[in-house]
Amino acid sequence: MEANRRDFLKKSAILCLSGLAGSLIAEDKLESIDVISKYTEGQPTSFFLPPLPYAFDAMEPFIDKQTMEIHYSKHHRAYVDKLNGADLSVLNLKASDEMKCRSIGPSTPSIIRNNMGGHYNHSLFWVLLTPNPQAKLNEPKGALSESIKTYFRTFDDFKKEFSDKALKLFGSGWCWLIIDENKKLVITTSANQDNPLMQDAPIKGKPILALDVWEHAYYLKYQNKRIDYITNWWNLINWEMAEKLFNSK
Repeated sequence: MEANRRDFLKKSAILCLSGLAGSLIAEDKLESIDVISKYTEGQPTSFFLPPLPYAFDAMEPFIDKQTMEIHYSKHHRAYVDKLNGADLSVLNLKASDEMKCRSIGPSTPSIIRNNMGGHYNHSLFWVLLTPNPQAKLNEPKGALSESIKTYFRTFDDFKKEFSDKALKLFGSGWCWLIIDENKKLVITTSANQDNPLMQDAPIKGKPILALDVWEHAYYLKYQNKRIDYITNWWNLINWEMAEKLFNSK
């Protein structure tokens, strides 16, 4: 009886974890982007590292296995651990993680700003990647594609402008495609682990695409050739997820 009980609990735990991983890429769960923290009434909130919906080597040959493993297991985990060790009283712990980022402003302690931003940014980055071993043509479809053509003329023009801004961003940071406060598609950048959701972002809006241009995202494979990393990233974009984010505006 005890052995059966242990087996039941083990299988239940596995199902629970696999269900969480599935929720990150589920067709009908836009809120999956916010499944990066947990809240229990009357208990402290703890943030956790969301499971990747693919293996570390899934992005080969464009992003190598070692970079993915270190990026996820070391860098992203560090943001989670530091966030959990901080005084979280400045955050509305019942809010979604997007809303937590929206509450961050100039007066927010840097330990919250840096690590909440790093956690949210990376959680979004992972689900906006998808394996593409044959390097098949990878372009958006549907309403997002039409909107890109409206604001950037052609997809190639959009790619060029996005790549140029990502390349020219000085130091560490991110390049974004966002829906701005006027409901227009805009390309913008942010330093360090800031993002366009934050109150003092130069251009505020809802992220649709997120490209990490910190050196730890590419240096093992590309060394100082950020442009090669950016060029190859276009092969890996999960346009289905980007389309869902766009349609949820």
